[in-house]
Amino acid sequence: MNLDKVIEVSILFDFYKELLTEKQREVINFYYNEDYSLGEISENLNVSRQGIYDTLKRAEKILQDYEKKLQLVKKFNERNKYIEDIYKELVNIKKEIKSGKDCTILVPKIENLEEICRELLG
Repeated sequence: MNLDKVIEVSILFDFYKELLTEKQREVINFYYNEDYSLGEISENLNVSRQGIYDTLKRAEKILQDYEKKLQLVKKFNERNKYIEDIYKELVNIKKEIKSGKDCTILVPKIENLEEICRELLG
């Protein structure tokens, strides 16, 4: 199993699992989070291996379609990037203040952080 795909589906599942049927949630959870084989899932749920495979592929497609339409994962990642940038800039400002620099030169940096925060707050 491709690790990138496991990570992608697991993240999509975290965001959109409530939009799947109970059976689809079970299959995705067993396969991606519990690392069950299709055969093991088939035995546990009393469904044919082909039925499990079909459910898995259908659920994966549904998760990808939700992300294409809603872009919640993309927006979440973008917000986290902004937060990381804010944190790094605040650390730099703190260092400059501690070093005794003229604080007035920090005003543009702080204004930039304010603008980023306004964008995040929408």
